[in-house]
Amino acid sequence: MNILNEIIANKREEIAKLKTRKIIEGFSKTKNYNRKTISLKQSILDKGFGIIAEIKRKSPSGGNIKTDLNVEEQTSFYDKNGAAGISILTDDKYFGGNVIDIIGCRKATTLPILRKEFIIDILQLYESKIYGADAVLLIGAVLQPEEANYLTNVARNLGLEVLYEVHTREEVTYIPPEVDMVAVNNRDLKAQHTSLQHSFDLINILPKDVPLISASGIKTPEDIAKLKAAGYHGALIGESILREGHLAELTKNL
Repeated sequence: MNILNEIIANKREEIAKLKTRKIIEGFSKTKNYNRKTISLKQSILDKGFGIIAEIKRKSPSGGNIKTDLNVEEQTSFYDKNGAAGISILTDDKYFGGNVIDIIGCRKATTLPILRKEFIIDILQLYESKIYGADAVLLIGAVLQPEEANYLTNVARNLGLEVLYEVHTREEVTYIPPEVDMVAVNNRDLKAQHTSLQHSFDLINILPKDVPLISASGIKTPEDIAKLKAAGYHGALIGESILREGHLAELTKNL
């Protein structure tokens, strides 16, 4: 079993437990259910090239990254140093996150928040909305085309934007037409190998009518300049910022 299959198997167990405690009807009665969300798509476009800065404590590929991370402090740092939005990894077992982290992030910023999670059930979308997320990540590698379309439509109906992630040419062919943004993940989720070249290899077959984001393996201003020149509108960066704290350097010339 590769790491992605392992993560999804664990996620199905988590969702089964969640469904014993929470139902969709209960989510619709919470105060955040009708909250107007903030557009991540527009924030990226307004920047010309926007950086989605990530909050995560560890990862299967990177090991422990910043296990003592304080969500509100990290969010404030991102807010002050030019981020277009903030991505929060909410998986606990493999990334050290929690959906509660979104609450702390929301207290510290008015920037749009992306919930980065292995979303395979609509309950996770309702959960994302009521905890304060503005957008969600859907991953082509873990969804069948009909699942991807269904989850995209449910998310949009909840007022959540969708950042749809692809890694292979096959996944590009079934990107749901209603997604708000498309991300190329430079990391192979199965093999955990990362190459920035992957973004350049796929750029010519990506949709032209939505913002395009490159994710993983982006470390320098030179990387960003190359991505922008190739036609990308933004980058999702986590590990290099968390380890080096160089977000201001990456954004000062955008």
